[in-house]
Amino acid sequence: MESTEKDVVILAVESSCDETAAAVVKNGREVLSNIISSQIELHTQYGGVVPEIASRKHIEKINQVMEEALSEAHMTLDEMDAIAVTYGPGLVGALLVGVAAAKAVAYAAGKPLIGVHHIEGHISANYIENKELKPPFLCLVVSGGHTHLVRVEDYGVYKIVGRTRDDAAGEAFDKVARAIGLGYPGGPKIEKVSREGNADAIVFPRAKIAENPYDFSFSGVKSAVLNFINGCKMKDIPVVQADVAASFQKAVTDVLIEHAMMAVKEFQIDKFAIAGGVASNNTLRTGMQEACKKAGVEFYYPSPVFCTDNAAMIGTAAYYEYLAGRRDGWDLNAVPNLKLGER
Repeated sequence: MESTEKDVVILAVESSCDETAAAVVKNGREVLSNIISSQIELHTQYGGVVPEIASRKHIEKINQVMEEALSEAHMTLDEMDAIAVTYGPGLVGALLVGVAAAKAVAYAAGKPLIGVHHIEGHISANYIENKELKPPFLCLVVSGGHTHLVRVEDYGVYKIVGRTRDDAAGEAFDKVARAIGLGYPGGPKIEKVSREGNADAIVFPRAKIAENPYDFSFSGVKSAVLNFINGCKMKDIPVVQADVAASFQKAVTDVLIEHAMMAVKEFQIDKFAIAGGVASNNTLRTGMQEACKKAGVEFYYPSPVFCTDNAAMIGTAAYYEYLAGRRDGWDLNAVPNLKLGER
């Protein structure tokens, strides 16, 4: 991204769940370093993220990942124009670690502080590798904690078109994976097993919300899977794990694609992006790509490393906040249930 003005370089921090991450991002689109310390192995034995353990691990790792990010970018803290951090939504203890660290560093170095919304970060991940992508566009954010269909009207300007009424898509993947004996994390494990299965073996329900056709509900399909497994056990019928996984995955991705294409048609927007951890699911990507091609819509998605939680996406979102003149005070706090578009 060429500019006659001075480059803007931001040190970004992300600690909203179970990844401790820091990155250095130049001009919003160039990632100079992207350090991620994952806790997946630690939480796998518990079948999901344990907030208390996540917070303790963040405390251990946060300074280390920030130092590594600066070192890999061959830059010093003095050369940063701002310090950015995810302040919500997420696990409150986990968020607090990142916010406290970013505030301390910004204060000590005399740098401006920018609080970033986690979902805004996921959406902005699409700018990193798609240099030509500019708003307006539609974006489907699908992760362990969120399922949002968003109209990106401008940088930092969002309108939520639809959201989940209960479980997020990623949460449903985790719960179903546990039920069929795959364990945590559910998304990648279900995707892998599904390759061996028949996606049309079992027809699981696709929920529709009367008041808002763009809203999602995944608790029904999750319950249907559990009922199916229990029914098989009672009748002494063997459960074909791969068929259940593939059929469940199809039920979820069908709904996501259907809602996305409905929005594309209604709002007549010719650019569509996906983001969040579940956006790295190959079945979803391929299905969405085909649907967009059919509708004559440009399709964008980040590489898997930028789909899961990372700090590069936070640095990208922060760059546009920085240009808009947003600065936060030392009273910036973690907001675990922060809504998109709130300040």
